[in-house]
Amino acid sequence: MSATSSLPLLKRVPPGVWVAAAWYAGVVFTFLVRVPLPGEESPSVLPGVLLYRWDGLLTQMLAAALLVRGCVLLERRPLRSLAMVLGAAALATVPLGVGEIPLAQFLAADVALYFVAATGPRRTGNIALAMALGTLVGFLSVRVAARWNIGTSAELAVALTAVVAWLIGRSVHEAREHDEGLAAKAAEQAVIEERLRIAREMHDLVAHSVGIIALQAGAAARVVHTQPDAAREAMSAVETAGRETLSGLRRMLGALREDGPATEGPERDAAPRHPAEGLADLDRLARATTAAGVRVDVRWRGERRALPPDIDLSAFRIIQESVTNVVRHAATGSCRVSVEYGPEELAIEVTDRGRGPGPVTDSGFGLVGMRERVALLHGEFTAAPHPEGGFRVTARLPVPEEYAA
Repeated sequence: MSATSSLPLLKRVPPGVWVAAAWYAGVVFTFLVRVPLPGEESPSVLPGVLLYRWDGLLTQMLAAALLVRGCVLLERRPLRSLAMVLGAAALATVPLGVGEIPLAQFLAADVALYFVAATGPRRTGNIALAMALGTLVGFLSVRVAARWNIGTSAELAVALTAVVAWLIGRSVHEAREHDEGLAAKAAEQAVIEERLRIAREMHDLVAHSVGIIALQAGAAARVVHTQPDAAREAMSAVETAGRETLSGLRRMLGALREDGPATEGPERDAAPRHPAEGLADLDRLARATTAAGVRVDVRWRGERRALPPDIDLSAFRIIQESVTNVVRHAATGSCRVSVEYGPEELAIEVTDRGRGPGPVTDSGFGLVGMRERVALLHGEFTAAPHPEGGFRVTARLPVPEEYAA
């Protein structure tokens, strides 16, 4: 994974460029502190004997070449790249005649260590930190073995900068992992919600259509010998309902396949997409149910107006499922649907005078699905026997301010 993906402000600059910039900034600083600057009688740090000799300059050039090679490999071979940067820091220190690797020479290594910790796995980051600290310890150990003076205190400060760079890199890495985890959970939750929505849609569609088909088929069977025309009309309604159901199922299955590879050819065209249903389709629902033998009396109250798509669809599905329950369970010839557009809410009521849908604890998903739809919209839902007989379903769905009357 590229380091730039975790750093929005730096995403246009490769990590190796930042490491190289840190290196050359350190080189410039190294030479500046070894010459008298304006207002100084002498340089802050005395230059080493080898610094301006040909062998000292050659060493600096070799260190720079090693650094450039490490910058090129930083994203592909992070540990190998860091090893080259650390080697360049140690090599560039030799002509300076100092007892430790100065911070100016180690600054590029700190930047490289940060990028390795920020973009690599934890194990790689830990190895990188061990390499950086080991280089400092190794440099001091060589000088001790040669009985040269060492700058232990200064080297401890340099080691501290390496630890800080590693900690910042790990913090960036963990923050990115946390964000990716949240994004993955959000995507997973979105998939679950979409599947639940499609499951509700399929239940409502199939349950209603099968109820109408069963009613029409039963009517056709009763009059097939005595009233052939009526039987033919009923079977035509069965065919229409069946085709509409198949078309709806194709649309929903097409929605399920949208996240996969695009389907080409006639199979893709076999599942045309249509606008979602809503209260504008309520009259069509009433006519189809009435033609099937159960008269639906629709009453509108208040000024009809546009509603949010989710509320419009849910209201229609609640009514559709309620009417389906009347057809399948109520054993009555009629029901009444009331839709009231209030100032801040939409009120729905479906009543009948039949025997009711059975116990509310029935294992079907109709009432559960309606209750879930209303809960998702922060509304109120009731489904219970009517005091005067029959069954009543009510739902109150709050309407957002921009859609309020």
